Amino acid sequence: MPPGNAVLNADAFSRLSIIIVNYNTREDLRLCLAALHECRPLPEIIVVDNASTDGSVEMIRESFPAIRLLAPGRNTWFTGGNNLGLKAATREFVLLLNPDTIAPPEALAALVEFADAHPEYAGVTAQLRYPDGVVQHTCSRLPTYAYLLLNHTPLGWLLPGQRAKLNARHWYAGWQRDTGLEVEVVPGSCILGRRGDWLLNEDLLLYFPEDDLGRRVQPRKFYFLPSARIIHRENSATGNWNAKRIYFRDLIVYTRQHHGVIRAGLLWLLSRPMLWGMWLKRRLS
Repeated sequence: MPPGNAVLNADAFSRLSIIIVNYNTREDLRLCLAALHECRPLPEIIVVDNASTDGSVEMIRESFPAIRLLAPGRNTWFTGGNNLGLKAATREFVLLLNPDTIAPPEALAALVEFADAHPEYAGVTAQLRYPDGVVQHTCSRLPTYAYLLLNHTPLGWLLPGQRAKLNARHWYAGWQRDTGLEVEVVPGSCILGRRGDWLLNEDLLLYFPEDDLGRRVQPRKFYFLPSARIIHRENSATGNWNAKRIYFRDLIVYTRQHHGVIRAGLLWLLSRPMLWGMWLKRRLS
């Protein structure tokens, strides 16, 4: 389906709620909101602020008064914040969008139009690009236990050939993200679906909620729509040591819930050298 037109698809915007969870990304958020304000009429835009200390809340109130601001006064994390927004949304379609994105109106219209025409899918995502235009290799299959084990423990170093095969399958090797494809997991930075269809798993804080969602919506899948193009600056709020620590925490929670306690325990034990190595590198740098 070709991208929509910002004028001709006004109905798409009137049916759309956009949810953005923010934590100390004021300037990225400012650019994101300015781009969204190019839509006419304006979609319902909900920003959930996770107790930012960089003036994000004041910036929203001063520069974007039409936005619905939810400020619970604490860090609800990625999953909790998005769920607050999903529960507050009033439009037919909901889009989870990262604050480090620039989403043109035609991309948003294309996502809504596709979801409206294809209710068999649990959701749809866009083609994400870095600011220099390079396409990000988003979307994957559901992670197998072997994939998790070989990518988060020294076993991957001992079995590089097997790890490469698992990674090729997991990331849809050979697919350049320039064609539409039915996929199992889409990036949490851009997921559009129907309001009320799903919430995120709040046992996970920042990582693996998309994989968890992919399992819970089965046998339905998601769709990658390459005609909807969005700029995405990755890791604006997650490129630090605390995020790495939470990553390994969420990895074990996800594994326990979907692969069992024993397998999660084994992965926890074997993943410690990886986490400790990252900690040591940080201390020495």
